[in-house]
Amino acid sequence: MYTLIISIACSVAVSILLKVARRKDIQIDQAIAVNYVVAAGLCLFILQPEPSTLLNPATPWWILVTLGVLLPTIFLAMAAAVRHAGIVLSDAAQRLSLFIPLIASFLLFGEALSGSKLTGIAVALTALVCLLIRPQTQQGSGETLKSALYLLAVWLGYGTIDILFKQMAKSGAVFSSSLLASFTLAGILIFAYLIIRRSVWKRRNVLAGVLLGLLNFSNIYFYIRAHQVFPENPTLVFSAMNIGVISLGTLVGAGFFKEKLSLINVLGIVLAISAIVILIPR
Repeated sequence: MYTLIISIACSVAVSILLKVARRKDIQIDQAIAVNYVVAAGLCLFILQPEPSTLLNPATPWWILVTLGVLLPTIFLAMAAAVRHAGIVLSDAAQRLSLFIPLIASFLLFGEALSGSKLTGIAVALTALVCLLIRPQTQQGSGETLKSALYLLAVWLGYGTIDILFKQMAKSGAVFSSSLLASFTLAGILIFAYLIIRRSVWKRRNVLAGVLLGLLNFSNIYFYIRAHQVFPENPTLVFSAMNIGVISLGTLVGAGFFKEKLSLINVLGIVLAISAIVILIPR
């Protein structure tokens, strides 16, 4: 069970780091770039992928390239969502993205639609609406709209990334090698972006990036390990991970950072957890 606890803690810790980045004067784009260097290095050292497997003609390079673009882009969107909407709502939006692949499986891949799945999707979409409804801040409606748009970007972005990883698995590509390629491409693209912007590097941004990379990779690694520890019960891992992140994110965001939630936002959190529970196979 410790594997799940560590994975949940690392996921929420990423949000905490993104939350405190501005007050510590950390340039998050530089931190994200270094994060991919660290994550790729850990992937090589711990998962020991065989990059030569990517030379297989069946390797879906279009998926890898798309992931290379989406991973840093959505990471930046997550940072903006945490900054404007807070940890609680951002973590909930990220976890609700798991319903996008579910919707895609019915609309695009012809999977049969059951009553429980349809109910789960309906509850999840209702939860998302509740999360997006933000009370107007002192900065005005523009800030409120910005928060909602970033949350929506997080939901759509992580859901799309999930679909791409699932399609990659169906193609037969080796997960560890594909993950390494995705990290590498993402790192190349964001470093190119920083070079074009002539970004001035600072030590604190690099240190933040190292920590971010450790947390980001640990989240992925221990989630994989949890599935290996409980091979006969993937539903336990799936539900505990998502409910755990939403619950811990709520405790940290509302408890430590004093993030203000409206009643409709609280309802959204409750509905998000309910949707995950509904999806658990009986």
